[in-house]
Amino acid sequence: MSELAERVLVVDGDLAVRSSLKFALEVEGLAVRAYESGAELLSDPDLPREGCLVMDFHLPGMSGIDLLRRLEERQLHYSVIFITSGMAHRVLECRAEGDSFEVLEKPLEHDVLLDRIHVALAASARRWA
Repeated sequence: MSELAERVLVVDGDLAVRSSLKFALEVEGLAVRAYESGAELLSDPDLPREGCLVMDFHLPGMSGIDLLRRLEERQLHYSVIFITSGMAHRVLECRAEGDSFEVLEKPLEHDVLLDRIHVALAASARRWA
């Protein structure tokens, strides 16, 4: 497995969603780290400096946007794909404020998510090349 493939991080408070995303992406040959919350991800001492972060917009304990800002404070910049049950008002506000991320609505179409992850990983690799 390539080094790039090990940079997919999934954060979702729902065990079923988190597990199914991890499994589906691993079946496609990606190495995935999965976290229940933003706090759990932030406590990982071995986070990669770049990669793709797939996360629910509404996380336990902090919002996805709060997590994104905390990661940026640590100089960790990921290509972000938010998954959400609907285009919530707050998601649209964040995009209007200039935050750069993709948004996919649940239920997720596997091929669409996989394509977006590959684009995100390629963009991340170019940034750090």
